[in-house]
Amino acid sequence: MGARLWGVLGLLCAANFMVILDSQIVLLALPSVERDLGFAGGGAQWVLSAYLLGFGGLLLLGGRTADLAGRRRTFLGGTALFLVASLLCGSAWTGGVLIGARVLQGISAALMAPSALSIVTATFAEGPERNRAIAVWGSVGGFGATAALLVGGPLTGVLGWRSIFFLNVPVAVLLLGLGPVLLAESRGGGRAYDPVGALTVTLAVSAAVYGVVRVPEVGWTSGWTAAAFAVAVVAGALFVRVEARSAAPLVPLRTFRSRRLVGGNTVTLVAAMAVFGTSFALSRFAQGVLAYSPLELGFATAVLPVMAVAGSYTAQAALRRVAVRQVAMAGLAVMAAGCLLLGRVTETSGYAAGLLPGLALLGFGLGACGVAGAVAALAGAAAGDAGLASGINTAAFQLGGAFGVAVSSTAVLSWPGPAAGFRAAFDASAGIALAGVLVVGVLLTAPVRRVSRPEKVRVR
Repeated sequence: MGARLWGVLGLLCAANFMVILDSQIVLLALPSVERDLGFAGGGAQWVLSAYLLGFGGLLLLGGRTADLAGRRRTFLGGTALFLVASLLCGSAWTGGVLIGARVLQGISAALMAPSALSIVTATFAEGPERNRAIAVWGSVGGFGATAALLVGGPLTGVLGWRSIFFLNVPVAVLLLGLGPVLLAESRGGGRAYDPVGALTVTLAVSAAVYGVVRVPEVGWTSGWTAAAFAVAVVAGALFVRVEARSAAPLVPLRTFRSRRLVGGNTVTLVAAMAVFGTSFALSRFAQGVLAYSPLELGFATAVLPVMAVAGSYTAQAALRRVAVRQVAMAGLAVMAAGCLLLGRVTETSGYAAGLLPGLALLGFGLGACGVAGAVAALAGAAAGDAGLASGINTAAFQLGGAFGVAVSSTAVLSWPGPAAGFRAAFDASAGIALAGVLVVGVLLTAPVRRVSRPEKVRVR
């Protein structure tokens, strides 16, 4: 790749890092936020959940918008909105303002993330060149997903919780300044929009995310949870009916006939469930049982993002010699091993023999799964559906994260003692990853095409 292409990739990866980091960076800041803004009854949890609701609920719509309205235009518009939302978050004077700003942040991320990834797939030829680009993309995403504790802990401890939101401002300004210079416009072939499909799929996904993020608060069997999932099922059924009859569907149903696309997104979904669930339990286990401070925990988890980068590049190299199926299955198995090791940690284990081995394996496996999942999912999509495929892949990650936190919190609350509950949460994440190995092994049986021609996208 030339210097210009590296610049394009670097810019887009910076955006990816920012939106992924923000999904979890508030974990260690929640006690401070709760104290300063007067949240009561667990309401501070919505500072985390509101972002997932806006992000996950609108990702498919954001991906299709990128294909139809233009990928660069959608990316820059989403970045501008993210900048405004971050300023509102950092300046929030009440809990309601902060939650509303976090929803706005999630909506803007739903425009940024799929448009950025679709620009990557439109710019780099499928095969070794695109695999290399996606390895970089995946390593940055894995770094962002695992660096939340590393970044959020020290920032909250030294500068206060508002700094975790103001951190986005210079990054967003840089993206808005360089984006028009480095990025060329591209779009899919169609121009029609499907408003009914957009409404039903947004309602279906948003209801599902809402139901999941409320589980830690009200439980799986509550009326709220049942109602949310019922709305999701009904809206999803209406969406399928509408799309089957539409001349210009928002999400062509043929998209889901690709085993590669479904298998790749399953890898992403399962990996996100495991890592989000583990991170949720770890942040509380390390502070409540192992007596780590937020600053100490931030530094203790530094191995996670480092190993995620190593796993991404190892996967990219492995894809030159073996099929994506083997890479994905190995990555999930390594993640499961890491979760199991974390579940064996005790108060007397020490860092080197306790947290370190499990965190290293978890991060390495996540990096490998990020690359394998994206390569398979994007190779299974038509060129004109790159934005949509990117939206589906990012939605799989966010939905997986929401489900992972819900499962982890349920496991914690199901046991009488905190230590036993946290270990059950780690074991649950390991079980999810191991189940994923079996499912992915079945879905990714078809070989992924290795060579194709890139879209004609001019990089100025």
